[in-house]
Order: sequence, then C-alpha cells, then structure tokens
Amino acid sequence: MEQRMFPRLDRQVGVVGLGAWQLGADWGTVTEDDAMAVLTAAVDAGVTFLDTADVYGDGRSEQLIGRFLAARPDAGLTVATKMGRRVTQTPEAYTLDNFRRWTDRSRKNLGVETLDLVQLHCPPTAVFGTDEVFDALDTLVTEKRIAGYGVSVETCDEALTAIARPGVASVQIILNALRHKPLERVLPAASAAGVGIIARVPLASGLLSGRYDENTTFAADDHRTYNRHGEAFDVGETFSGVDFTTGLAAVRRIVPLVGEGRTMAQFALRWVLDQPGVTVVIPGARDATQARGNAAVAAQPALSREELAEVTAVYDDLIRPQVHHRW
Repeated sequence: MEQRMFPRLDRQVGVVGLGAWQLGADWGTVTEDDAMAVLTAAVDAGVTFLDTADVYGDGRSEQLIGRFLAARPDAGLTVATKMGRRVTQTPEAYTLDNFRRWTDRSRKNLGVETLDLVQLHCPPTAVFGTDEVFDALDTLVTEKRIAGYGVSVETCDEALTAIARPGVASVQIILNALRHKPLERVLPAASAAGVGIIARVPLASGLLSGRYDENTTFAADDHRTYNRHGEAFDVGETFSGVDFTTGLAAVRRIVPLVGEGRTMAQFALRWVLDQPGVTVVIPGARDATQARGNAAVAAQPALSREELAEVTAVYDDLIRPQVHHRW
C-alpha cells in the first residue's frame, strides 16, 4: 500500500486506514468476533493506521484494538486515539491533570506505554486558542505518555487555528465528495506546515456507498437514526450534515461515473485520496469484506480530471448551498 508521511511525527502510514468508531458503539451492534475479523482483514490488506477514541463504546473500541495489538505485536501499526468527549464540554475541562487521567486510561485500554497519537476530540472552539492546552499536550510528550498530538475538528476555522500551533502533528477533518470546503484553505495550509490530514467520514456515513434509498432504515442505536438533526452531537458527523434526500440525489448523479472494476464506495474513497494534502483516509468497516474492499482502493488508479470535475459539479449544484457555509 502507498505510504504517506506525518512529518511532525516522523512516521509513515498506509494511505487507507481504519476508523474504529463502529467497533465501539453508535452504528448498531458489532460483536467482538466481528470486530476482530475487521481488524485482521484490514491489517492483512495493508492497513497500518487505526483511529479510535476513548468515548467509542466508553473504551470498548480501544480495548478491542488493544487485544489485537497484543496478538499482532509486530504488525507495525500506528494507533491514533482521541480524548475529551467523556466530560461536559467546557474549556475548563481541558487541563493537564485531566489529560493525564484520560491518556492513562487509554494507555491501559490499548495496552501500551506510549500512545502513538492523541487528538483532542472536537473540543469547544475556545480550546483551540488556549496556550495552556497546548502547553499541557507538550508536557504529555515530554512525559512520554504520548508520542505526538493532533486535533479533530468540526470547522475549517478550527483546523486553521490548530495548524498554526507548532506542536500539532495532525488535523482530523470531515472530507468527502459531499464536503469540499477543506480543499480551499485547510489542506494547503496543512501541507505547507507539515501537518498530516486525517480524512474522516469519507463515505458520508454510508451515503456514498450507494447502498441506501428513501426506504432505508437504521437501527435505533445507530447515529444515522438518532442524530439526523444534531440531537446528540454535531449534525455534520451524520451524513456530513447533508439532508438525506438531497444526499441520495447527489449519489445518483455520481453513480454513472463509477464504471467497471470498482464500487461506489471505492470511487468515493479514491476521490478523497486524490486530494492534495491528504495523509490518510479512515473509512469504517462492519465486516471483513468491507475492510478488504476499502483497503483495495489504495491500488486503484486516480480519478480522471473529468471525473473529478463532475463530482465538483454535483457538489456545487446540490450540496454547496446546504453545507459549505456551516463548517
């Protein structure tokens, strides 16, 4: 698999990673056996970057990855976790003492002495402008609790503020064929600063898989049921903030571009990988077949200029009016 660099971590990873939210919670039930099968299939297919968080299943995702790490100690994996969403979202919660507690819990869950990468998990906007927060993160590096740190953001403005911090190694941001705004300023700024870009929600919560229609329903414990209007967390995390019906219309315009030899999901992932400045894309997978299909995108050819232009046209026609100004 093609490798790309996190310059400030001095670490390379495969361009297709694995997002592990679904191994914890909020996507319907994923059994432990299924979770381990997903991890095995992904790593066997060349994935070397796993993304999780302490809040996914209240630690379940981290613990499952920890079990996998113990079974595959020589797999050469980089595991990124996130912290901060298990407490009330106030800037005052982002302290060194809390960071130590949170990272100690993640270290225990993952079974490691030093966390490869810890990201602030979409914290309150004020946190990004607080020097003490980043001083505390630098202290965690000095204490060898973590090897490096980054941020997961909701907005492009938050990303740009973080990129200006000299210690930030990565920015995780929503980027997909239905969310283009990061292309304008965030990706160029990150590339210039040597900050890695982790592209999350690359399939717009499954919309870009092409498997859904107006009759599709999701389980009650799936965020695509309970967070469609931002009832539980930022609505941009669910279908990228796009109205479901509008999203389906956009996908139907993209489907004819897919052609032979790839799926709609693979086309959508390849679109992300073809954006200059992206370090790794982190699709989720609920079974081994999905994990292998995602990893295979790394070996597929880049999209043509005409294909990229048509995706842009679909975005401009249908999606831009809904989302571009919001994040």
